[in-house]
Amino acid sequence: YQRRVRGVVLSLDKTIDVVKKLKLTGTPYKIFKNTAFLKGMFSSVLEVSKFEGAMIKTVSGIRGQVKRALSAPPGSFRASFEDKIKLSDIVFLRCWVSVDIPKFYAPVINLLTADKTWSGMRTVAELRRANGETIPVNKDSLYKDIERKPQEFRPLKVPKNLQKSLPFKTKPKMEKKRTKELYTTKRAVVLEPGEKRLTTLMQQLLTAQKESDKKKLEKKKREREKHQKELDKIEEKRSTHAKQERKKFYQKNSKKDKMEMD
Repeated sequence: YQRRVRGVVLSLDKTIDVVKKLKLTGTPYKIFKNTAFLKGMFSSVLEVSKFEGAMIKTVSGIRGQVKRALSAPPGSFRASFEDKIKLSDIVFLRCWVSVDIPKFYAPVINLLTADKTWSGMRTVAELRRANGETIPVNKDSLYKDIERKPQEFRPLKVPKNLQKSLPFKTKPKMEKKRTKELYTTKRAVVLEPGEKRLTTLMQQLLTAQKESDKKKLEKKKREREKHQKELDKIEEKRSTHAKQERKKFYQKNSKKDKMEMD
């Protein structure tokens, strides 16, 4: 279907708003449950009031909103988030800032001069090209390498009251490092001839046991691989048989449909 609609143009608006993409970053310095105090994003209370209600986001993906400006430090504000954030999170705000374009108006009254030649004002690019000047570069507008300090996490400290209620398996084993060596490490242990024979015999038995266990594992692995190959063959035969049966079924039904159409 096609729909045709008639209309009337009431007015034309030739104004163009030129905007520039801006990405502001800040860091939290005080965190509550779902709110936090941020700094480093703005420099004054006036800037914060301009961006009240704007959407912000952390690097980890937690979304938030700018609420109200704080009195100190300058440029800090209160923001609410979907979830509790961390002090190590970086918060950024994506926004658009309007750029004021300098306007110039020079009307041409008559293009027909005595020699019938007229040339308009040259553009800035043409003037720079003629004078051999380069485009001025603002150093603050250039991209810089971001250097972030490695995060240093504090050691886990479990309160003593909580340690008492924990089972022995999960209790933190905080033993102090020994400054002095034990007497067993200082003194050399000399074995008797009978003890030496027993230790050698036990070592030989352990090595033999390890070798036998290794051979058993390898044998099991080979048997498992062989069984898997047999299962794959059966599955392949089953799939080919199912394809053939499906083909026969569709051929039979197509012949029936042709006969009924005739």
